[in-house]
Amino acid sequence: MPIFDTHAHYDAAAFDPDREAVLSALPEAGVALVVDPGCDVASSRLAWELAERYPHVYAAAGIHPEDCGAAAPGDLEVIRQLCRRDKVVAVGEIGLDYYWKENPPREVQKDFFCRQLEMAQELDLPVIVHDREAHGDCLDIIRAHPGVRGVFHCFSGSAQMAEELVERGWYIGFDGPVTYKNARRAPEVAAVVPLERMVVETDAPYMTPVPFRGKRNDSRYLPYVLAALAAWKGVEASELERITFENGRRLFGI
Repeated sequence: MPIFDTHAHYDAAAFDPDREAVLSALPEAGVALVVDPGCDVASSRLAWELAERYPHVYAAAGIHPEDCGAAAPGDLEVIRQLCRRDKVVAVGEIGLDYYWKENPPREVQKDFFCRQLEMAQELDLPVIVHDREAHGDCLDIIRAHPGVRGVFHCFSGSAQMAEELVERGWYIGFDGPVTYKNARRAPEVAAVVPLERMVVETDAPYMTPVPFRGKRNDSRYLPYVLAALAAWKGVEASELERITFENGRRLFGI
């Protein structure tokens, strides 16, 4: 079955030495589709360029919460124009990140998050949400923008939060941490998220699954995520591959 990696940063510097070789090898490895989300103007532009170059790659454009403090006044307009281009299928990666103390002030992050949600609604695009240690504020902002849908990438919230998001029409992204021994909350979340609302991701080059944890991640490691998730859900991994592939296509309109 084909695999859809709904979140991988092949624009990242970690792939500078062999980006072309890795991306070219994915279809033969069973990875039929990839979405590469940008984190600022430069990475969003590179993600679009990769999507133009490789038939199996699509892009998203957005300003990440960690990067919004350095954004220039016209950057959101550049993101808007990128989002109008062919093969740009979402606004992202956007959201809130309260984990790092050196991140931009919370009010700045919230402002950029809200403005990009409004952009997504205007452009009729889904969004890719980054939520780290900001669950309450993320959910409040989502509730205030009921016309927007998308995916909570690498979801780390509670099962109750996941249930509310699913009720609101959102998808939940599962990554390498589902394979970690200390994964406690993830099984609880997986138990309440229906199969038709699950997507799988690498967040490459980060979040590498066991048994490759510590190495650079790429989409060819997604079968390990699928296997862990399928075991929790009581389905065959091949069936979950099929379901998450169709979910990803539906989410991003591909």
